Amino acid sequence: MKLLTLILLCGLAAARAQETAPGFALHDGDRVVFYGDSITQNGGYTRLVEAYARSRFPAWDLRFYNAGVGGDTTKGGGSGDVGLRLERDVISLKPTVVTIMLGMNDGGYRKLDAATLTGFTERLRAMVVKLKAALPGVRIYLIRTSPFDDLARAPDFDPGYDETLRQLGEAVTAIGREQQLEVIDFGQAVNDGIRAVAKDSRGLARQILPDRVHPGPAGHLIMAATLLRAWHAPALVARVQLDAQAGKLVNAERTQVTALSIAPGKIEWSELDEALSLPLNWTDGDTELAQMAGARLESLDDEPLVITGLPAGRYEVRIDDEQIGTFNAGELAGGVNLARENTPMRWQAFSVRWGAENGHEVQRVRRGLQFAAGSDPGLSAAAEVLAARDESDQRARSAGIKPKPRHYQVIMVP
Repeated sequence: MKLLTLILLCGLAAARAQETAPGFALHDGDRVVFYGDSITQNGGYTRLVEAYARSRFPAWDLRFYNAGVGGDTTKGGGSGDVGLRLERDVISLKPTVVTIMLGMNDGGYRKLDAATLTGFTERLRAMVVKLKAALPGVRIYLIRTSPFDDLARAPDFDPGYDETLRQLGEAVTAIGREQQLEVIDFGQAVNDGIRAVAKDSRGLARQILPDRVHPGPAGHLIMAATLLRAWHAPALVARVQLDAQAGKLVNAERTQVTALSIAPGKIEWSELDEALSLPLNWTDGDTELAQMAGARLESLDDEPLVITGLPAGRYEVRIDDEQIGTFNAGELAGGVNLARENTPMRWQAFSVRWGAENGHEVQRVRRGLQFAAGSDPGLSAAAEVLAARDESDQRARSAGIKPKPRHYQVIMVP
């Protein structure tokens, strides 16, 4: 009987998770390509976006591809010209969603001139037009590039290279308006973060863009959060509210609660969530720096456990016999965000973030083999082996993120 109940609960949770998320930009079945230069190739922001989508909607069938190449511009670069790049690294993957972030290298690291601005604008527009024609119905998002640090460090010239990027960004916004595409501004978000941190520590603010060009881990967290909020990513992981005095379950959202037992000094129940929290270590220095810089990661990761009606005192929360934390009755009545705690669910979600990092490397090597196959056709077979490996790994990441039934205990402690 217990096995049958578990099977039914798992099926119900999967079916509900298959539903669309109102307002969220991604859907079940999406194939997402992130196109850009070395900032995208680094993969920090793209990995967190993938981890969010897979962990928040684990029943969805999703694919993510990092098409960032170091040094790239709207002309292309060391991995081929833009025409080859679009065909090989985007169109061939048949994406339903494409993000494009270019501009850091297009400005030439100097004061902007009219020819550079015109060339960038025309080439970016041509990229959009080509993708629309080749991929009917594709949802394209243009991203204004992350900044060059002229805030925590003195500009190299007047008015500074970040002003060049700002003007290129205005061209991106204009193309978005013209082509009816949403434009997301990483430059503003990261610069705002640098300003906020620099008020207390200019040295710490420099860690957001350690070499002035490439965002560090905190910078990538800011960018990921900016993109997900622009995509209207829902914050809720799961919500459980209990009334200890009345001895009942008051509310359960995106989860199934069974076998609830409320006795003096001890509450137990079983829970099968529809989602997992983000794979973030909230006490990590990079996460703390991102939060100082206004990343507001909690706006993407809300997993409240609310228990009212408890006698005054302190209570230990345990999940699968692991101690999660100790909270007083007032804290539990106000709601404890389990996404901020070291739970088994969070560690399960880390497998996706780590797997995505390996996946990006497989995709990078495959892209190099495809480019080299132009002069050595024998390398095409190796590239296809890596493509099959990537597909297998992406399926495995989806399988590994399925939520598991958990046993909860809340025990009064001396």
